[in-house]
Amino acid sequence: MSKPMKQNTPNLKSGRTAPMVTPTDLSAAATRDIAAAMNGILADVFALYIKTKNFHWHMSGPHFRDYHLLLDEQATQLYAMTDPIAERIRKVGGPTLKSVGGIARAQRVLDNDAEYVEPLDMLAELREDSKGLAGRLRQAHNVCDEHRDIATASLIEVWIDETERRTWFLCEASRKGDSSGH
Repeated sequence: MSKPMKQNTPNLKSGRTAPMVTPTDLSAAATRDIAAAMNGILADVFALYIKTKNFHWHMSGPHFRDYHLLLDEQATQLYAMTDPIAERIRKVGGPTLKSVGGIARAQRVLDNDAEYVEPLDMLAELREDSKGLAGRLRQAHNVCDEHRDIATASLIEVWIDETERRTWFLCEASRKGDSSGH
């Protein structure tokens, strides 16, 4: 008869409170500042993603198809930013947002729960939100520069360009004019 094997199971309770320490050459202050800046960006990107999908779902009018497709494309781009942002926060040793409540507390993009929004007003609101996001990305870049976090700054530069492209498309899609574009 064989002896029962001793199970080597970790104490799950202690694992719930154990800090998640990620080795980094950045100072504790750098980790704190960069994580705070990037968690704000993460919250804004999630909020802008949801708002963009909301407007995508509730679009109407003669330009429905074009606007619907534009907003779906932009929402996909925003969602694609979330994982790299969160993973970068973890790579520098910081904790990420953990819940919808955390997003709500940190977001600076305002929700729009209106029953109906005119299509051009949707585009204008998303354009202004995107401009605001670009500005906050620049602020986060400054934090990274201050702490010599070149990797996060490099990612932010790409996200600024993508955000400016979305802003440009929203601006051009909502431009009023005749059929010649004048």
